[in-house]
Amino acid sequence: MNVRPIFLLSISRSGSTLVQRILAAHEGIATASEPWLLLPHAYTLRPRGVDAEYTHPLLVEALEDFAERLPAGEDDYLEELRSFALRLYAKAAGGDPYFLDKTPPYSLIAAEIIRLFPEAKFVFLWRNPLSVLASLVRTWGPWHPTFMSADLFTGLPRLIAAYDANRQRAHAARFEDLVGGGEAPWRELMGYLEMEFDPSALSRFAEVEMNGRMGDPTGPREYSALSPEPEGKWRQTLANPLRRQWARRYLHFLGPERLALMGYDQAELLRQLDELPPSYEEALPDAMRALADFAKEPLRVRTRNRRLGTPNVVRELLGS
Repeated sequence: MNVRPIFLLSISRSGSTLVQRILAAHEGIATASEPWLLLPHAYTLRPRGVDAEYTHPLLVEALEDFAERLPAGEDDYLEELRSFALRLYAKAAGGDPYFLDKTPPYSLIAAEIIRLFPEAKFVFLWRNPLSVLASLVRTWGPWHPTFMSADLFTGLPRLIAAYDANRQRAHAARFEDLVGGGEAPWRELMGYLEMEFDPSALSRFAEVEMNGRMGDPTGPREYSALSPEPEGKWRQTLANPLRRQWARRYLHFLGPERLALMGYDQAELLRQLDELPPSYEEALPDAMRALADFAKEPLRVRTRNRRLGTPNVVRELLGS
């Protein structure tokens, strides 16, 4: 069980696959495409967020009652979960001292993961939210207002809160700095991991393959060599009026404080949105999907909220 986990925490389309491959190019760091190992176990601590054939809130109550019979209560239960995961990480590491778990849905349970693994390393990866929005649409579109709500309206706020509460134990990096800042951001990151930085990893990462079914379907093709991210790559995707207003309201939903903690200035991002040249590409199909989405969202929330606790995205957007 002599392995130390590294958790690379981000939401989808934040550049985590590239960072994972570069870290895995360092000797001593093993990884797998996306384990998703901790999701069901961490959710045994959450009464909401799971839709199942059984009644999940009752499962949580039953486990709480069971844990009261353990000598150390819930701490015993958590210790067993931790030991279980560490044993599997050690086997997957194959003798390497570190195992890197990169699973974007961990944004939903970042606080539980930090509590479970006091000895672990936690790397929070941020990316310009406008780039994230555009990449999500290009990868998993078509666009509609409540698109990817778990990542955008639940995952990212939870991730930011987890980092804010644990800054002394974690390291934060911006994707733009890692791909365009030379060696310095990587040396800082490897220093946090208490490992020596290997400059050759910035080119050898192209040899690292992730063979699992989970993971980034486009990144390994787009990034075979490290280069600065094109500054305006998001502009064309978000240019039509509906998407631009969606992006604007999402930035207001995040708010200046959360954006600043990630290293971005809300006013500057809004200025960049406002300066986009007008475009009406995809405007008509977007409008049709938006009408259908607005009509469905209140019913979706009413039918799912009791067990899942999902936000009313339409209300969040209109209130921003």
